[in-house]
Amino acid sequence: MGSEAAMTSTLGPPACEKDAEKLKFIDDMTMNADQIQAKVLSEILSRNADTEYLQRFNLGHATDRHTFKSKVPVVTYEDLIPEIQRIANGDRSPILSSHPISEFLTSSGTSAGERKLMPTIEEELDRRQLLYSLLMPVMNLYVPGLDKGKGLYFLFVKSETKTPGGLTARPVLTSYYKSEQFRTRPFDPYNVYTSPTAAILCADAFQSMYAQMLCGLYDRHQVLRVGAVFASGLLRAIRFLQLHWPQLSHDIATGTLTTQITDLSLRDSLAGILKPNPDLSHFISHQCSNPDWARIIPRLWPNTKYLDVIVTGAMAQYIPTLDYYSGGLPMACTMYASSECYFGLNLRPMCDPSDVSYTIMPNMGYFEFIPYTNSSSSSSSSQEYSSTHDLIDLADVQAGKDYELVITTYAGLYRYKVGDILHCTGFHNAAPQFKFVRRKNVLLSIESDKTDEAELQAAVSRASLLLQPYDTSIIEYTSYADTKEIPGHYVIYWELLMKNPGVQPEEEVMERCCLEMEEAMNSVYRQSRVADGSIGPLEIRVVRPGTFEELMDYAIARGASINQYKVPRCVSFPPIMELLDSRVVSNHFSPGCPKWART
Repeated sequence: MGSEAAMTSTLGPPACEKDAEKLKFIDDMTMNADQIQAKVLSEILSRNADTEYLQRFNLGHATDRHTFKSKVPVVTYEDLIPEIQRIANGDRSPILSSHPISEFLTSSGTSAGERKLMPTIEEELDRRQLLYSLLMPVMNLYVPGLDKGKGLYFLFVKSETKTPGGLTARPVLTSYYKSEQFRTRPFDPYNVYTSPTAAILCADAFQSMYAQMLCGLYDRHQVLRVGAVFASGLLRAIRFLQLHWPQLSHDIATGTLTTQITDLSLRDSLAGILKPNPDLSHFISHQCSNPDWARIIPRLWPNTKYLDVIVTGAMAQYIPTLDYYSGGLPMACTMYASSECYFGLNLRPMCDPSDVSYTIMPNMGYFEFIPYTNSSSSSSSSQEYSSTHDLIDLADVQAGKDYELVITTYAGLYRYKVGDILHCTGFHNAAPQFKFVRRKNVLLSIESDKTDEAELQAAVSRASLLLQPYDTSIIEYTSYADTKEIPGHYVIYWELLMKNPGVQPEEEVMERCCLEMEEAMNSVYRQSRVADGSIGPLEIRVVRPGTFEELMDYAIARGASINQYKVPRCVSFPPIMELLDSRVVSNHFSPGCPKWART
């Protein structure tokens, strides 16, 4: 096991010597955060000094923070579109990076616009792999014995596209799963999946999901953790099981594979797993034919210790439904990453989801922070500064304050606004820890009102409390600002889970939910409703079960990534609106005005 000194860490006693090395790396990084940040920036600037982009700002060969901050502007994606378009069209000169752009990583995007193309370079795969390698050593501090079983993870790739210049464009997780680093990863007893790699790499979403679920059911006693990238992905897997358990049960009973699986590499990878198991088939049929699916996860996979899913930010609304299906199993949010850059990890992964904080790893890129104050005033919420010196370095942020994240990467993004709002909760050694608050955006607006994702989430959560006495919860929701009539009004689409169909919320209850949402809105909205009359009563449209599955299928068919797909919290694309409206089973309006007092 090595010497006692090698086995110490500020995080706790490691599970094995390999873990000890990884935990020591975390300690080294976090204890010297500021020095490492200076080194990272120096490396990025020295290697990219001759790029067209940096030469534009007369940096020379300076690599210090002061010169960088005084000369290089803070930018958004829109500012970089001309450069990114040139690279996408085949220009191979060093525009943003001295290293060749190996591919583009596509952001999950929104319903409002095109997917963003994020340039990346070959070595970024190693940087991402390094962060992944830190996750299990941290988890092993909190959950013993994870080397004695397997993880049931629902992981998917998306078929990639090519830019006009021939570069691959695909989601970051597809890039990782198809990489040499993932496909030839060494055996690690702490990181064994039930899914064969061929199932993860199968581009057909149905075949991939079917194979992964089948393997997970065969290995039900070996499964120690169940997960997906986002909480919504795990709920999609449960929904898939609800729809397809008869066929899965049949295949397990007979040891044969449905003809719906046509991918030959997938069939080959399942050949050694498939065997007749009538007892298992009968057990699955018994569990899944019961209309009560409470605790279905521990019923099918009885040794599950936790769920590994992201339930922060907009994903928080899935927590009650996951609790229902899992019987309250802990939910671990292990890392914080995006298409632009991987940022850090959660050093207390078994904490309550509401307490999740991510420790930024200072070797992943160079990080700056814009102090952020959420305000109804557009000038203060946009945080426009006259001088870029106002940006704060990683080591200088203060606990208790909110910030907008700005990154500089090895792949050629310089002082790039990611759009994430973070709340600093404290420090691990000298590295700050952040709670993800929200994306910096406005979802709904009729006129002067501005409602963002966090406010909408809070309003939905508040209204959902009125449904609890009826054993009903909100599975999914989205919204749009309906301005076809004057005054315009907010429309919220709800898909409900009614656990006891005999006790359904009445019309009066649904109307109160509308009013409760309005009570939770900001003062500008309530003033517009009460005093100005410029916003009409909020409307809830209840859609039939499975509608949001159809919405996701539609998005995937149009090129969205199944891994990175998140239900848009606001929709405006006409075909999506038509789909939602064709599934409405009831409409409800706020019966009165919310409270508002002139101050």
